[in-house]
Amino acid sequence: MRYPSIDILRTFAIVLMVLVHFSENLSGKTWAFAGFGAPMFAFLSGISYRLWLDSRERRGASDDAISLATIRRGLFLFFLGFVFNVLVWLPQDTFNWDVLTFIGVATLGLNVARKLPEPVVLTAIGLALFLGPVLRLESDYASYWNDGSYDYDPNVTDVLLGFLANGYFPIFPWVAYPLAGFLTAQRVFAPPPDELPRWRGAALLGGTLLLLSFVPGALTATGLESERWLPSRWTMFPPSLTYVLRTFGVCLTTFSLGHRWLDRNRRWSLGPRIGEFFGTFSRRSLSIYLLHHLLHIWPLWIWTALQGMEPTALWRKALPIETAVPLAIVGLAVCWGVARLMEVRRIDGVEGWMRRLCD
Repeated sequence: MRYPSIDILRTFAIVLMVLVHFSENLSGKTWAFAGFGAPMFAFLSGISYRLWLDSRERRGASDDAISLATIRRGLFLFFLGFVFNVLVWLPQDTFNWDVLTFIGVATLGLNVARKLPEPVVLTAIGLALFLGPVLRLESDYASYWNDGSYDYDPNVTDVLLGFLANGYFPIFPWVAYPLAGFLTAQRVFAPPPDELPRWRGAALLGGTLLLLSFVPGALTATGLESERWLPSRWTMFPPSLTYVLRTFGVCLTTFSLGHRWLDRNRRWSLGPRIGEFFGTFSRRSLSIYLLHHLLHIWPLWIWTALQGMEPTALWRKALPIETAVPLAIVGLAVCWGVARLMEVRRIDGVEGWMRRLCD
């Protein structure tokens, strides 16, 4: 069963991702809305895993079969992340710990989380959020970042610290998002009569976190805030307290309200055409993630090579923002067109390969 709310939210995350990447990588422009797409994508990965798990259990799959399929999926995404880093970025970026490696490890973590009581998973979420800032402080996080980019030395210590806390999407605190998505789906998709009432709890928690995200900024105005223990700035790298609270709030609120008013509202429907539009983006989100990078990163590398320049010579300054944004819109159209063509002709994308190899 497909849920329109999930398709819409995943499309929202993809659109933001493409606009942000084209703008930042080609022109160096960072939008105010940058930073919402990745948390939503990670949160929805936890929800999708819960739904996938339910479908496997309904088919009578054994616990061992589910574990093996989950482990294979996690390893598939993890190693796909390394291939992506080498072929799309540069060999020296192999261990920058991007989204794919993170989602792969998170999938392995979800295989453990599904067997644990909810309080234990909640504790794990809290530990992930707590350990992130502590590890960054102890490892001198700022020394690994140069002009908005992660820069590490290829040694065991730097690679391990990048994986844990200092990379683009380290385990701490990012693993909290898929774990939270998994628990939220477990609650919101509970069997009747509990299902509908439980969306209110998720919405209330999300709204509370949204309000709390403005507390650090308010304390700054009163002079009571300490940047060391309660940073008020919105920063994704590293994920500040304001960032984590606000993105968690948005994820919980939009999903719970969307589930109530879209998925469970029998008087309202997206219609086949609109549903197809969002569904295509959602079903092919992993393929689109890879494709949109090829569309704007490879031309950059090829052009600099033809001009005899360093590969990163035009990084973040290749085009003005007035050109990068229209290109992003064209890129989105191309991605949707390719994804739709693959569905019509039943061509497997990365998602299909993963199902064939792992399930």
